[in-house]
Amino acid sequence: MCGITGIFAFTDAGRSSLAALQASTDAIVSRGPDSQGHFVYDSCGLGFRRLAILDLSADGNQPMTDESGRYTIVFNGEIFNFRELRQRLVKKGHTFRSQTDTEVILKLYISEGRGFLKKLNGFFGLAIYDKEEDSLFIARDRMGEKPLLVYRDEDKLFFASEMKSLLALGVPRKLDYAALSHYLQLNYIPGPASIFKGVKKLLPGHYLYVQGGKVVRKRWYKIPYDQKKTNKNRLSYEQQQKKLVELLDDATARRLVADVPVGAFLSGGIDSSVIVALASRHTPHLNTFSIGYRDEPFFDETKYAKLVAERYKTNHTVFSLTNQDLYDHIFDVLDYIDEPFADSSALAVYILSKRTREKATVALSGDGADEMFAGYNKHMGEFQVRQGGFKAEAVTGLNLLWDVLPKSRNSFFGNKVRQFQRFSRGMISGPKDRYWDWASFVSEKDARNLLSPASRRKVGKNLAEKRRRDILQHLHADGDLNEVLLTDMNLVLPYDMLAKVDLMSMANSLEVRPPFLDPNVVNFAFSIPVTSKIDANMKKRIVQDAFRPLLPEELYQRPKHGFEVPLLKWFRNELRPLIEDDLLSDAFIEAQGIFSVEATRALKTQLFSRNPGDVHARIWALIVFQWWWKKWMMS
Repeated sequence: MCGITGIFAFTDAGRSSLAALQASTDAIVSRGPDSQGHFVYDSCGLGFRRLAILDLSADGNQPMTDESGRYTIVFNGEIFNFRELRQRLVKKGHTFRSQTDTEVILKLYISEGRGFLKKLNGFFGLAIYDKEEDSLFIARDRMGEKPLLVYRDEDKLFFASEMKSLLALGVPRKLDYAALSHYLQLNYIPGPASIFKGVKKLLPGHYLYVQGGKVVRKRWYKIPYDQKKTNKNRLSYEQQQKKLVELLDDATARRLVADVPVGAFLSGGIDSSVIVALASRHTPHLNTFSIGYRDEPFFDETKYAKLVAERYKTNHTVFSLTNQDLYDHIFDVLDYIDEPFADSSALAVYILSKRTREKATVALSGDGADEMFAGYNKHMGEFQVRQGGFKAEAVTGLNLLWDVLPKSRNSFFGNKVRQFQRFSRGMISGPKDRYWDWASFVSEKDARNLLSPASRRKVGKNLAEKRRRDILQHLHADGDLNEVLLTDMNLVLPYDMLAKVDLMSMANSLEVRPPFLDPNVVNFAFSIPVTSKIDANMKKRIVQDAFRPLLPEELYQRPKHGFEVPLLKWFRNELRPLIEDDLLSDAFIEAQGIFSVEATRALKTQLFSRNPGDVHARIWALIVFQWWWKKWMMS
């Protein structure tokens, strides 16, 4: 586990940026508190921070240069099949000075060129400098498990694992208003955009080749989905289940290899329970970790996690949190975020990572299963829309009722009303508009109205709409639910779920490994038809059926509860001064000039009314942005 940063200069003016390489590396110390390293040669500078996961020989540190002195690499991530790849290289006559995956990557690049990426099973962001060609090769893993940001102008190119590294290098802090518009809708910023103009997220499964001032971008991996082939899959449902168990077991075993304490998150849901069941085959008395919510029993699932832990005799630890525990960490989370990100569940992930890091350096997770195998309520909603029938028509027929009833995520009744209203809207929408609506917390119209008139003019509606079209490109009127899942894999997974886990785990120097995102599992998931994933009675059907013999039956007899941070309570009490007198005060909003004073005032009025609805989610997005603004734009 590491963090990387680098500079590639095109001109003498660009070379002056090399002086900031140390500051850029220091900015990501939490990603690698154990050691750091630098490489500078002519137009190129590479920086590296490391947290030790595997023992290294004396020559295993980074940046790493090959014996000839021509190639130098910095690498962030883990390659789980590097030992097999190393053996193949040895048979071809290559020699090695270390036992690291980093050296294997370097030798593969030297031997095979850019096509070597397809042989890697793991997650990564990497950069390789070729001294002879004076070229730089930058690549990101298939699913986007590890982040990689890039900035380029006429003088130089910067790259880094986190925005704070780029800011230390001096990138211009110019707001991208189209990205801000999408943030206000989604609570995160989809790639390739970032909050800053000129700074781009390298898309998952892409690489850059930089030479002579020219930058070539290429996609080296995409999920191999073909609707016709998928629907003609020759495996029976029983054979598909068996195949999934084999692939996921292999993926889990690979991710247990480390020379440091390894554990697993265990939420009590199906996905993490599956990973723990499989990991226990390979690691006796596995360390497992759960979060409980003492003040919010509706969301507490620790009793289900305990059943799994007892069945597999794991060394189980429950972190039982009060709302005060959550509140005590809220400013730590806000301080670490270097691009606005308002998924409030990041707070729970932060605390889980912090507590887990006290006992383990690596943790397995169940991330990715919902997106691939149709595990969300919106997937059942999409299934029902496409199926039609009496129930769907009945919900749509009560549109006026859903509009007037109170809606809130914080109560069973209010949440059902909210879901019925969203489903009703989706029934009369096409697949693209429906997907965007269900992915958003706020409509495009409401997000724009939240901006000041000057900000609305800066959004650039054409740019925002183009980015939206790119995100929704896989959805077609004659497509099936697998297209929705594919879109989730390209949007929700890398820019919300994986971004959240990476940010919060890296803030605490913990590496998280999700076996479901092994490329063999992903490729298999998109080779099976929708009927294997969802029906009228069950989401994530093949996962539930394939692993039923391994899991306690009680896990199948209760609804799935996502955790909601008690924002509304905090906003009306502890955080009220922050809202009224600071970040969302009329004076600050007016002086800042980004948001509409009238619109933010109306949100505050609703927040403190008897019927706040879900306004707290919108308030949280504003607070996150305003905190970020004060830290990174006013300092």
